[in-house]
Amino acid sequence: MLQILGRASSINVRKVLWTCAELDIAFEREDWGAGFRSTHSPEFMALNPNAMVPVIRDDDFVLWESNTIIRYLASRYGGESFYPTPAQARARVDQWLDWQATDLNNAWSYAFMSLVRHSPQHQDSAALAQACSTWSRHMAILERQLDSTGAYVSGDAFSLADIAIGLSVHRWFATPLAHPSLPAVAAYYERLSQRPGYLLHGRNGMP
Repeated sequence: MLQILGRASSINVRKVLWTCAELDIAFEREDWGAGFRSTHSPEFMALNPNAMVPVIRDDDFVLWESNTIIRYLASRYGGESFYPTPAQARARVDQWLDWQATDLNNAWSYAFMSLVRHSPQHQDSAALAQACSTWSRHMAILERQLDSTGAYVSGDAFSLADIAIGLSVHRWFATPLAHPSLPAVAAYYERLSQRPGYLLHGRNGMP
């Protein structure tokens, strides 16, 4: 059985949990990370030298990096409907998965640590204002894309990109900052909320 290592409150672990829900993959999960077993232990670092969750074990196959994991699960467990095999359609999904992991994640990191985690190292007012502005600018990119497709991030059909970005959208709405009007993003948030996996692992009250 698939094993998932990582605490369920981690946004990156929740990508994997939501993907498993979409694909009806049975799994066992172990709590690792903040408040649980240390990811800096030799046991965990033998699996992921970065000491970060999630990690999966699929029989003897070990994998880390959340977006890579969900790509793997879709490829291995019949997820062609939302991770298509034609090169151009797959590249469009990968484009937005990579954007989430780099540009969008970096945009919300400081503001989230300041406003939600209340990290003492993230309380500089100028840096926070800049971070909120940068986050809003990236959400405006998403707004334009969703307004163009009228449905989901990579087109008119749900894809893996929506799993990664849908969790970031929940974080956007759950973080106490001034939110500019983004009607396409708001409609997308409600559209994703029709999916049981998102309600369970995405829009579940955990920022």
